[in-house]
Formats: sequence, C-alpha cells, structure tokens
Amino acid sequence: MSFKITSSEDFDLANGVSPLVEGADETKFETYMDIVLGLAFFITAIVAAKRMLLSRQQQNQGGGAETYVVTAFYSLIGATSILRTIWFGIPARVWQPSYVPIAVYAWDKEHPAWVGAMLSEMTVTAGSLTLFAIFILILVYWADILKKYFHPGARRSVPMYTFFALVAALLVFELINLILFLSRVYTTEGMILYNAVLLAVVSLVCVCEITIFSHRFRTVLQTLGAINQVSTDSQVRRIVWITVTGNLFFTGRAILETVFAALLFGYWHTYHSVDKLFSHTWWDTYTLLKYGSELAILALMLWILQSRFSPASGSANGGAAPSQSNNAGYQPVGDAGSATIV
Repeated sequence: MSFKITSSEDFDLANGVSPLVEGADETKFETYMDIVLGLAFFITAIVAAKRMLLSRQQQNQGGGAETYVVTAFYSLIGATSILRTIWFGIPARVWQPSYVPIAVYAWDKEHPAWVGAMLSEMTVTAGSLTLFAIFILILVYWADILKKYFHPGARRSVPMYTFFALVAALLVFELINLILFLSRVYTTEGMILYNAVLLAVVSLVCVCEITIFSHRFRTVLQTLGAINQVSTDSQVRRIVWITVTGNLFFTGRAILETVFAALLFGYWHTYHSVDKLFSHTWWDTYTLLKYGSELAILALMLWILQSRFSPASGSANGGAAPSQSNNAGYQPVGDAGSATIV
C-alpha cells in the first residue's frame, strides 16, 4: 500500500508507468468515492449558482445590502463546490501517478509528476480557502455590528474591506508555501504539512471567534427585543445553529488537521519521508472525513440561507413593519439579522 521514489532508469515511458509510486494504484472504492463526492459537490454548486442568480436579480431590483451579503455567501459556497468538483472530477492519475500523495521536489526533470502534484494541492487549498472565507465573512459582519452597538461612537471600517484583507493574508501564507516548494526547500509532502498546520490554526481561531461573537450577538438581540417588545427568538435560534454547527465543523477540522500534521511530521522526522503513512486506508479515511464534513456544512449553510432569505421569510421579515409601527427602534434588530444571515 505504501509508495516510494525509485530511480529514473526504471521509468517506462512507453507504458506510462511511473517509478514514483509502487502499490498505490487507485482502488475501486476510491474511484466510487470520488464519483459520489464529485457529484455531491456538483449538485451543491448548481444549487448555489441558482440561488446566487436569484439573489443578484433581487439585488438589481433594489434589494439593498441584505441581498448583496447573501449573494457573496452563495458565491463562496458555489466557488468551494466547483473547486471540489474539479478536484474529484479529474481522475487521480491525471494529477499524479498515485492516488495517495507523492513526495517530489519542484523542477525535478526525472519526475515530472511534481507539476500535477503541485496543481492538485493548489486546487485543494483554493477550495479550503473559499470554504473558510464563508465563516470569515460571517465573523467580519458580526464584529462590525457588535462594534456598532458596544462602541456606537467608534469609527467602523467597511466590512468587505476587512474581509478581503483577511482573505488576502491567507493568500499570502499560501503564496509563501508555494514559493518554498518551488525553491526546493521541501517536497510536495512539505506543502501538505504546511497546509495542514495552517488550516488547523485557522480552524481554532474560527472556533474561538464564533463562540465569542455569537454569545455577544445573542445578548444584543435579546436586549433589543426586550426594549422594543418584539420577539428575536428566531434570530437567536439561527445564530445558535451557526454557532453549534460552525464550532463542530471547525473543531473537527482542527483535530483532523492537527493529527494529520503530527503524523506527517513524526514519520518525516523518523524516516525522512511519509511513504509509511500514506496508505490507501489512511488516506481514504482522511478524505472521507474531510470532504464529507465540508459537504455537510455547505448543505447546512444553504439551508440556513434559504430559511432566512426565502420569499416566505422575506415577507416575514417584512413583518417587521408591524413592530416598527409599535416601536421604530426595532429596525436595528432587522439590520443585525440581515448582516449575519440570521
């Protein structure tokens, strides 16, 4: 099940046999797994694209900031699903001669598979960044609205500018990873280890931020509801949904990436390679846990967005009008809900 790098003399160009991997051909289970996951992400991409087009139409008709934010969420969900569909849709042997990761240096003329391995890892990383960007966008808007209520006189930055700055920072970290790989500081194994550590850290930060902001936001909503004598229970419930599911996802992701990184580093430190680690069983388990959880969180976000911004809920949100007639102070509650998809 393990693979190893061998000499270039054994490379059979006529038969297309690569010396990079021995005993690492794609199994039937892996083929079916890729098909199922690829189709699932493809369906998710279609749903997100349809929702995004509908949201853009509402935005063009004067839907306001609410539809602008929701369009951004659908765009990120769609981008994540498309990138995952591409990765699962392209056969593993096109990316590299092995289904499990291989260890090659950049610019290795004897092993040209480094190009496919690098592109594969870049595609996976891009999908992870767009997925994490969904919750980064939520946290940015939560932080902005909390600042509005807790520090009403303070100067507030434009949320989307903050969002783009944070995503750009993550892109810089990934660019450093790519530069180190292309500089032959480490092999493709190093790229995978780098990304595992980065995603584990970002996941832990997201867990902390979601927990803190959601607690403060529930307090704000309950206080405003009591002052304006209106019910904010539905908004609080949606925040709880996002908090619980988001924390479950990021906690699980942090544990998964941390264990993965620890095993990678341990095997690399002992054997100066991780060929003993990347067995089919181990890699298949990692793949199912990682991408299965991503599918679950994307589907849940689509459900939350649909329940909040469907035409029915739009009319219900328009139901804020009666409360406005009772007390004009209810409007800030609606603004908070719009910006936080709750």
